[in-house]
Amino acid sequence: MKFVSNNEVVAELQALPGPEPRIVVSGNFATPWELVRLLDETLERCRVFVMNPQTGWPVRPGFVTESPFVGPGVRHDPWLDYLPMRLSLVPRLFASTRPPDAIMVQTSTPKDGKVSLGIEVNILPAALDEVRRRGGLVVAQVNPHMPYTRGDGEISVERIDVAIEVDQPLPSPAPRPLDDAARAIGESIATLASDGGTLQMGIGQLPDAALGFMRQRRKMGVWSELVSDGIMDLEHSGVLDRDRPLVSTFLFGTEELYRWLDDNPRLIMRRTEVVNDPARIAEQPAMLSINTALQVDLYAQANASYVRGAVYSGFGGQPDFVSGALHSPRGNAVMALRSWHEKSDSSNVLPLLHSPVCSFQHSVIVTEQGQAEMFGRSQHAQTKLLIENAAHPRAREGLWEAADAFGLLRPDEVH
Repeated sequence: MKFVSNNEVVAELQALPGPEPRIVVSGNFATPWELVRLLDETLERCRVFVMNPQTGWPVRPGFVTESPFVGPGVRHDPWLDYLPMRLSLVPRLFASTRPPDAIMVQTSTPKDGKVSLGIEVNILPAALDEVRRRGGLVVAQVNPHMPYTRGDGEISVERIDVAIEVDQPLPSPAPRPLDDAARAIGESIATLASDGGTLQMGIGQLPDAALGFMRQRRKMGVWSELVSDGIMDLEHSGVLDRDRPLVSTFLFGTEELYRWLDDNPRLIMRRTEVVNDPARIAEQPAMLSINTALQVDLYAQANASYVRGAVYSGFGGQPDFVSGALHSPRGNAVMALRSWHEKSDSSNVLPLLHSPVCSFQHSVIVTEQGQAEMFGRSQHAQTKLLIENAAHPRAREGLWEAADAFGLLRPDEVH
């Protein structure tokens, strides 16, 4: 690894092959913003592969963002190239249809001849492997604020071509106080947790809310895409099994979380194709997978990707963890959502989804109205439970009518 000036990075980028080189970039809250700025200013045309790009991401003709998980930075980008696919399969793209010419990452400072990808491991090891195999360019933005995390994100400095140093605190998501609905949903989900079980949390307020009601549990493990402040709080409360490592693939939260993660031997960061492998998920005892949806329908299908016909996020790891959790001994795949959307004044439980489906066959759907247990229930029973236990009272009459029209009710259940 050679530390260079910004001008030398520009020269390296200008030497990339082809009229439209592909560069993989750290995403989420580990975005190397200085490198992204240099890339945007240097190359008129490029394809940039990133997960969950944040606000401030470049949006312009010629700068094509490729992403299987869309973030706020590109939700209104007309040049976005969205890839609808399970997160566990994304690393395969780099050795097949989306070969990268370069990779730009944000890392910790060197330690014993290595740097760490810190809070964003995810798809990056697979991209790095392929870039090195192809003789491409590896650029690092070295940041003393990036925690050193152990596992698959530890990289020998010899695998990095050039680096710049940027001393910049890592961003944190804006805090969102829990409302009554979030508290009710979190408390309901927590009843499904068991001593000795395993936790997975998707992105969003509701999974984190559930963790706050699990402080009486003991000997729990973590095998999750995401680790945030809620897991740190469970560790401090004595909930987590000290003999089981905390396994994750990306992280974000408060500055306190980042300090706690730094060189913490309890945390092992693994690459996406390991953490999101449904077979490995199924090996975890009593896996409680907690994910969120924007909408569900009477067929228990979940939409977590689209708002008003436009892509909002993506499949992410939801289908991986739903499948894996259902095959785990005593596992549960929970889909959490509010029953009513206040801004649009409409129900989040629909007769039939009009948007692409992200996942289905969850074991339980939880709203602030209650729990609708899906596993092992007939289609008639699922429909009835969704309307009676998950839907908002204002929506139930219309849902009963739709269920009748769809043939989802028995003759004696018609309302």
